[in-house]
Amino acid sequence: MNDNTKSKLEYDILLEHFKTYTTSSLGKSLIDKLSPSPYLNVVQKRLDETKEAISLLATNIPLQGQENIQSIIDQVEKGMVLDCFAILQVSDFLYGVRKIIDFFATKQAYTPILFGYSKSLTALKNIEDEINRSITKGKVDINASKELKRIRRHIDIEQSKIEEKLQKFIAVNKKYLESTIITKRQDRYTVQVKAAYKNQVAGTALDKSNKGTTIFIEPQIVQKHTSALLSLKAEEEMEEYKILAMLTEIVNSKLQEIKINVEVIAEYDFIFAKGKYAIAIDATMPKININGYTKIIAGKHPLLEGKVVPLDLEIGDEYSALAITGPNAGGKTVVLKTFGLLTIMTQLGLFIPAHADTHIAIYEKIFVDIGDNQSLENSLSTFSSHIKNLANIIKQSNKRTLVLLDELGSGTDPSEGSALAISILEELYKKHATIIVTTHYSEIKDYSKAHPDFTTAKMMFNEETLEPLYILVVGQSGKSNALYISAKMGVPAHVIDRAAMYIKDKNYNLEKIERKSPKVEKVQTTPIYEFQQGDKVLLLDSNEEAIVYSGQDKNRNVQVFLNKTIIDVYEKRLKLLVSAEMLYPDDYDMNSLFVEFKARKLEKDIARGSKKVLKQIHKEMKNNKNYQNDINTKNS
Repeated sequence: MNDNTKSKLEYDILLEHFKTYTTSSLGKSLIDKLSPSPYLNVVQKRLDETKEAISLLATNIPLQGQENIQSIIDQVEKGMVLDCFAILQVSDFLYGVRKIIDFFATKQAYTPILFGYSKSLTALKNIEDEINRSITKGKVDINASKELKRIRRHIDIEQSKIEEKLQKFIAVNKKYLESTIITKRQDRYTVQVKAAYKNQVAGTALDKSNKGTTIFIEPQIVQKHTSALLSLKAEEEMEEYKILAMLTEIVNSKLQEIKINVEVIAEYDFIFAKGKYAIAIDATMPKININGYTKIIAGKHPLLEGKVVPLDLEIGDEYSALAITGPNAGGKTVVLKTFGLLTIMTQLGLFIPAHADTHIAIYEKIFVDIGDNQSLENSLSTFSSHIKNLANIIKQSNKRTLVLLDELGSGTDPSEGSALAISILEELYKKHATIIVTTHYSEIKDYSKAHPDFTTAKMMFNEETLEPLYILVVGQSGKSNALYISAKMGVPAHVIDRAAMYIKDKNYNLEKIERKSPKVEKVQTTPIYEFQQGDKVLLLDSNEEAIVYSGQDKNRNVQVFLNKTIIDVYEKRLKLLVSAEMLYPDDYDMNSLFVEFKARKLEKDIARGSKKVLKQIHKEMKNNKNYQNDINTKNS
């Protein structure tokens, strides 16, 4: 099953619902690895497991100690020493294994499959007993070893001596003390001495209060015993570590058996979750086959909440392809999804929400084309995306393939779309696939009626309320109800009648209607001003003022001098502010307005080596030289 099928049929959502009925992460991990089986015997065994689980759910099933057991196994495999809590979890898990073995020992007759799994379990009571003897109340027990017992006995002795001496110290020095409460500082016993008397008592100051009024002093008389106690505590910690290491090694010695136990217990959690889920959705065990025959009786989509109209649908006996017609939002797509998801649930070994006489065919492949696959990452059009998916479906289909197609051929020209859709259906039929298709095309409906191995179905529609009933009727063909709905909504009767006639004979009325054109009054237009050099203008786009350098050219562009640069502006984007004749006298040299621009233009022309400009410069230099010679001649 490919990702597209999973997505369109909401497979992952189904699994998430299913997971909520497990009791451990072990069971959830098995669901994550689950996939529909195409093999009849495997599916039948999966369904039988679910049936046996349901029969036991009323009893007290002793599944316990599963949480964190896998992570504990991982720690052991990495060579880590387990702490007390982890080792106790191993014991709890092994106890649960023994209880499961005992539980199924009495259930062999009516739960043979589940009993058979218990035969793979190994009871490890000796490890349980050793752990429970060595660890009690969450810590290493004093009787776990002789050395630990010796160390803890000496610890008790030293603590008694310290307590005795501290009480005597308090009694003698009570007048110097802030309080008689004994506290610990730096793992050593201290008394609270008033700061003013800190030098009046024999001992070592280890701390003081925030305000400095109280000094925490370790009395000298207990220092030797405290040091001895700390040494014993270190020995105790080392001995406890040795005991935990020994227990970890015992677990490691039977790690393979424990791992198998974990796998079997996880399988039990998964199987009992199937039973719980079946009860929760009021599901039954379908009859299965590999002949392509499906008969759904009162089937419901498992993810739909509220009141759901049950589905009745049969395919694979008298016909192997079904074309469903009807209005939009009438439930056609829900039929496809329900059919597909009930099939997948069966192949997972899940009971389905349908009547117990339901038959479900087991398929090798399930393909779906529903909805729009467009995304930002995929630049293909909606139609191209569907065709790409359909090409893959055609290529991979065989006689044990279920193909669910929603609005086949839509998204393009109706005549081409319907022809292409029929051709695709023919190709899938030749490959012996089971086909369910929804459509608006009457051509597909007519083709399905004519084909001996196809049939039609329609979604029922309430003509009074204009609401879909979500009821599928096989053997009949529906219509879009466009004319009926249009009439109910107030479209004139003659328009409806004419549309019905066009549907029947395509004899469209092409008579031309003479129309009198309304008299259009001619609007007097104001001639556009012809700009002159020197005119002061406003640029309408930027609201900036400029001076006209030259008037309109053949393209009606005007050159204007703006910010020491000549630019082209379309005449209609300019507004005359003041004409040149109003600004300057008749003999005014207009070129002086643009001297800076002409100078910079000359520099650029020289820089790029313009032959025309260089020739002009040489000519002017020659004229200047001749003029100078004439002056010199006259002077001489």
